[in-house]
Amino acid sequence: MTDADPDARPDADADADADADADADAAVARRVRDAVVAGIEAEVLAASGLHVLVGDAEAHHRWVPDERADVWSATKGVSVLAVGIAVDEGLLSLGTRAVDLLPGAPAGPGTDGVTLEHLLSMTSGVDLEWFAGQPLPGPGDDLARSFLARPATGTGTAFLYSDASTYVATRVLAAVVGDVRDWLGPRLFAPLGIDEPEWARCPLGHVLGGSGLRLRTDELARVGRLLRDRGVHDGRRLVSAAWVDRMRGPGVRTGGGPPYERYGLGAWEGPGDRWRLDGHLGQYVVVDDSRRAVLTITAREEHRDGRLLELAAAALDALAG
Repeated sequence: MTDADPDARPDADADADADADADADAAVARRVRDAVVAGIEAEVLAASGLHVLVGDAEAHHRWVPDERADVWSATKGVSVLAVGIAVDEGLLSLGTRAVDLLPGAPAGPGTDGVTLEHLLSMTSGVDLEWFAGQPLPGPGDDLARSFLARPATGTGTAFLYSDASTYVATRVLAAVVGDVRDWLGPRLFAPLGIDEPEWARCPLGHVLGGSGLRLRTDELARVGRLLRDRGVHDGRRLVSAAWVDRMRGPGVRTGGGPPYERYGLGAWEGPGDRWRLDGHLGQYVVVDDSRRAVLTITAREEHRDGRLLELAAAALDALAG
């Protein structure tokens, strides 16, 4: 008679528990997906794709072919990650002043105090509300030059959401690393399995920073998973946990109503205890840390894009019931 291995049962029990947890997560992911799909279809919203992550379990749904499309202001989250990687490498800091790395631009009153932190949190105090697709404010084709030539008032507290702010931040980054998209290739895109994404550029050839990154739904969801896992992907750290924490908050007060009351670095707080990347026409990456869940929606909803976020939040809220 052979004695039983005393370690066999604990290992087997642990494996069984892990399998049970994975099955439970998969069931929850499907339940969330089905709830969101039902709501979107009942209200005839123009969603493109849906990805739900709970633990390691994934559930998907598509309404249109899975092709890359502009994720609009969800791009800002990627730009903030890019700056965070540069900060981790010692190339920049949140206190880096824009005028120090863009010395050719004329400095308006107060802009000598505008830092990367101000640009990424939309609190530069520069009154230039510009978004991709609009004419450049001029003079000339250099948006960073136009931005920094204006006065800065209330720097650090005055909130103004604008693609121009993130664009200037990525111009500061480019002054140190060169082409931002190419520099991010081995540091972020390749590890996430995002092969050479297209990123819209300004007339001078720089990435727009605040918009214009074209991703598939699942590719955007990988960015969301990186945020949930505080900078780690597949066991490899891509950006520091402290940087991801700073993206979430503490956010600045925006003066807006829910769910736009507080803004971190490239990300909004809410709904509830969640945080998110948020783009025009219904691009959402909703990170629910307490449930280890990420819900990603891509869409082309021109009229009720906010309803997509409400459906996502309701499906996640139901998990607590």
